[in-house]
Amino acid sequence: MSKVVDNFLKYVAFDTQSAPDTEQVPSTEKQFALAKLLLEQMKAIGIKDAVMSEHGYVYGTIPATVETDCPVVGFLAHMDTSPDFSDKDTHPQLIKSYDGKTIILNKALGITMSPELFPDLKKYVGMDLITTDGTTLLGADDKAGIAEIMTMAETLLSHPEIPHGTIKIAFTPDEEVGHGVDFFDVEGWGADVAYTVDGGAWGEMEYETFNAASMKIKIQGQNIHPGSAKGKMKNALLVGMEFESMLPTAEKPQYTEGYEGYFHLNNMSGNVENALLDYLIRDHSMEIFEQRKAYAKKVGDFLNEKYGEGTVTVEISDMYYNMAEKIKPHMYLMDVAAEAFKELGVDAPVVRPVRGGTDGSRLSYMGVPCPNLCAGGHNAHGKYEFVCIQSMENIVQLLIKIAEKFKDVKKNA
Repeated sequence: MSKVVDNFLKYVAFDTQSAPDTEQVPSTEKQFALAKLLLEQMKAIGIKDAVMSEHGYVYGTIPATVETDCPVVGFLAHMDTSPDFSDKDTHPQLIKSYDGKTIILNKALGITMSPELFPDLKKYVGMDLITTDGTTLLGADDKAGIAEIMTMAETLLSHPEIPHGTIKIAFTPDEEVGHGVDFFDVEGWGADVAYTVDGGAWGEMEYETFNAASMKIKIQGQNIHPGSAKGKMKNALLVGMEFESMLPTAEKPQYTEGYEGYFHLNNMSGNVENALLDYLIRDHSMEIFEQRKAYAKKVGDFLNEKYGEGTVTVEISDMYYNMAEKIKPHMYLMDVAAEAFKELGVDAPVVRPVRGGTDGSRLSYMGVPCPNLCAGGHNAHGKYEFVCIQSMENIVQLLIKIAEKFKDVKKNA
């Protein structure tokens, strides 16, 4: 078993699911367990300045092996997994030399994964896959990225003949709930530029993300016994459903792709008296992003006019912005990665907008331009998540190539 796979299987054994709507960082104490393991591993492989912050961020340095005035490049990945699906007690399954047929994830529960429903599987015939057992997510998002960075670090530290400048690595909590860099020590870390290793299939990289906001719709109803409710009851649940019905149906995640944004109803709870709707608002265009937020507020105003002031409260909080604005002045980051891909047999890397965000989205606005590289996983945030072993091994080589190439980049490129 290769080192990157060995690392990956260690990391996915940890339950690191983050939690939304909490004030603390990390949002779940259990994320510290993986952070402590990574800290120990970093020290064991020779990273002398490895440190973990009080909020669970893990940092370290791979010293330069040659004299160079190149920028200090960083690589980072996140430790937490999505709140959308459990990662407790994962049981990864190894599929050797995948035959292109339907994969049985869990025979007892009748859970299968077919190439008809998941056509990306067809790309991996003859390769080795790691899947779930159908009861949890896998955690390749983003423990595959962690495993690849750690394997790169160990390789470089054990082979000082590989020429490279100073390299920084970091692992963050709470990326999945939008707080991955809330307490990130940009100055102390010391990277001039960086790459998140948090993408999808081998051969992909990105420098555009959504602009993102969270939206809470709080509805105050008026509960009256239904036997005498005529003209008096105000059903908060029905008002919530009316709010949802006024958002454009075609602009929901299941109907959009590419650069198309959306409104996503992520959670709805309540009763006649009170209801709460949680939304995600996303768009690559800042102009349309602002229009979406304004429209949602307008819907709230309309319903307040209809049902009475104070019935609907619309609370919108920006989460992150499209990092393209901060990457475009530093497109050499994409060029270096493209050259590394080419040397590994990918002549034309796939560059597409991220229909989501990364820690790099916010880091780019904090002064560290940070595009995103593939990590090798598919079908994140659910029981159909899988990763290709050959992809992970290739990505380790990609990170090493990028590190080597950076020694020839001028500091103010």
